[in-house]
Amino acid sequence: MWRIWRLFDPIRVMVAQGVFLFALAAMIHLILLGTNKFNWLDGQKVGAVAVQNAPLPATVPAAGS
Repeated sequence: MWRIWRLFDPIRVMVAQGVFLFALAAMIHLILLGTNKFNWLDGQKVGAVAVQNAPLPATVPAAGS
């Protein structure tokens, strides 16, 4: 493993990784803000799909009980 760090400067690698991860996080957040369902700033728009809270179906009793 130490031979890899002889090829690359550790500070440059960590800075590049930090920049990449920040850009990835910003891209994911902007994509989510562009959707109706996951936009936490504006909330759901009128006409958005409503979540149904239907009850679960009744269970069938086991045979022999």
